[in-house]
Amino acid sequence: MGRLIEIGPFIKLQRTKQEMTQGELAEGIVSLSYLSKIENKKTDASPEIIQLLCNRLGIELNDGIDENIQEKCKQWYAMLYDVNDKDEMVSTYKELQTVMDKSLNDSLLMFEIHKIRYYLVLRQIDKALSKINELSEMVGSFNSIHHYYWCKFKGNYYSHTGEFNQAMRLYKIAEDKLNQVDIEETEVADLHYTISVTNSKLRNTLEVIDYANKAMDVFQRNYNFIRCAQCHVLLGISYRRIKMYDKAIKNYNLAKHLGELNKNNQVIQLTNQNLGYLYSTVGNTKEAIKFYLYVVEDEAVHLNGRLTAITSLIQEYYNIQNYDKTKEMLAKAREILDLAKDNHYYQLYYYIIHTYTYALNNEDEKFKSLVTDEFIPYLKEHGDYGNLVVYAKMLGKHFEEKGKYKESVKYYKLANSTYNELINL
Repeated sequence: MGRLIEIGPFIKLQRTKQEMTQGELAEGIVSLSYLSKIENKKTDASPEIIQLLCNRLGIELNDGIDENIQEKCKQWYAMLYDVNDKDEMVSTYKELQTVMDKSLNDSLLMFEIHKIRYYLVLRQIDKALSKINELSEMVGSFNSIHHYYWCKFKGNYYSHTGEFNQAMRLYKIAEDKLNQVDIEETEVADLHYTISVTNSKLRNTLEVIDYANKAMDVFQRNYNFIRCAQCHVLLGISYRRIKMYDKAIKNYNLAKHLGELNKNNQVIQLTNQNLGYLYSTVGNTKEAIKFYLYVVEDEAVHLNGRLTAITSLIQEYYNIQNYDKTKEMLAKAREILDLAKDNHYYQLYYYIIHTYTYALNNEDEKFKSLVTDEFIPYLKEHGDYGNLVVYAKMLGKHFEEKGKYKESVKYYKLANSTYNELINL
């Protein structure tokens, strides 16, 4: 292999995968302490010892580059960005894993790093973290391209867990490595799109627009209209935040048009959700409800999307005092929530649904207890300023109606200070 990769960490990787102890691998070949030094790159073992260890592990040492494996890996890496074709992605992974289990070759490290992305696509978050921890011991063996994907996929992990500042730090390191690596412009565009999404989460609006436009330039040249549509959604959100509503609607409509041309329901309904939110923001309740209903009534939409839309509908109906419709939507929301018990977003929607249930049923003590003791602290902890404004204001109004003006002022102040923080982000 010409020492293109460090052998020791890979021997450790294969050993742990096979649930073999150091003693079982070392017996009759080297001492336990010497194997530990090999695995931890504290010594260079002779080719003969390396061969004996590989024989015991049942793997081959491949010299040079196996172009067939490389090509198959490239096909699999591309699938990790096409979440609509999971069956093929999983079967190709299993096929490659069988090959990788039998040999140490120059594609192995890149394959292992891409597993982080693979587990995230499958929403196996714990497995992604285990892979990150496992590979962190091998960082010293990474070249520039390995480092690029390592930072990008670790950033993906932190994005999934809602740690957007940590994710952004890693994405920027990956961006700094772009001038050291030879990668396709579509990969660069994907990183720019990812940075745009993360800036949107952090409410860095001007940066969102900048990176979304950079990404869209490449996606347009490559006729990747779904990725263009995703960029238009980001631009729509940004223009809505800076109150340029006409520009926001124009971008949403472009996204929706591209989604319809490509029969991509996910893009269409994401746009409908955002149009609903925009019309709600400008006080056009009728239009907001119309767009939210499109999402709620589509059972093909992911549970998170349907819950976002239905809780938005609950807010709209409650605010215009249409309590019959509010009750109807709350019942439907509880049905959808039951399907989402194992998902990380379950808690947020649980709080929203129960807040409105208690408010609607005039269960004052339950309402006050839930919102003050649980929901508000939860929103503060997760930095969810948008919802914090909504529910602090709702709590302030509740106390005002009960004549508890001191408590009322406290929560109105929280809503105002949070709103100011929100617009200054």
